[in-house]
Amino acid sequence: MAVGVAFFTTLYLSTGALAWWLGHGLLPALGLGRRLDTRPLPRGQLRREFAASASSILIFGCGLIVPWGLLRTGWAQLAADPPAWRVLVEIVALFFWNELHFYVNHRLLHTRWLRRFHAMHHRSHVATPFSTYAFHPVEALMLGSVPLIPMLLHDFSFAALLALPVFSVMLNNLGHSNYEASRHAPARGWLGASRRHHLHHACYQGNYGFLLEIFDRWAGTVLPLDAAATRLARKDLP
Repeated sequence: MAVGVAFFTTLYLSTGALAWWLGHGLLPALGLGRRLDTRPLPRGQLRREFAASASSILIFGCGLIVPWGLLRTGWAQLAADPPAWRVLVEIVALFFWNELHFYVNHRLLHTRWLRRFHAMHHRSHVATPFSTYAFHPVEALMLGSVPLIPMLLHDFSFAALLALPVFSVMLNNLGHSNYEASRHAPARGWLGASRRHHLHHACYQGNYGFLLEIFDRWAGTVLPLDAAATRLARKDLP
């Protein structure tokens, strides 16, 4: 559990700091891309995000005892010396599972039964890379369950399971970066993930997906690109 807490702390701080530097330093200096929500952050927002994220990191880190327990009891096993092609296939499979898992849980968190737990995350009307883990403990438990079902169904390599939280937090940082790193606006495809999630934070409903837009399109929950135009033009926060 101590290793898990240290691992997720390192992931959170390093990827958050990198995304902040890119969006507030390097990319604007290069003239590449644009900030999406230009409203100023409310006083104390970053401090609140750090505090909430610390709670989530404890839950993620200590929660590693569950997959560890599955391995110890024989309910799950790790693949022994898998070939590189299998590790790559597993990483791709876990990527798509992560997308589906996030969409389903995110939709559940917007139901009237669970939205009170998701409200903590949505206090960040202007997303920042440090709001990535700013969850209520219930939300952290829901999102942290992502590796459990795959582990029960398949003997994954350790490398593939390790890659899951790494690319998950990196993609989450992209969504919360509040910066569109493309030469043309609006960006399309995966480059448009930051704009889609920025609209979700600004409007609260819609755009529930992670990196991909496919599940929002299937469910009819895609927000129009001008969904938050009136709100952003007022330059105020709720």
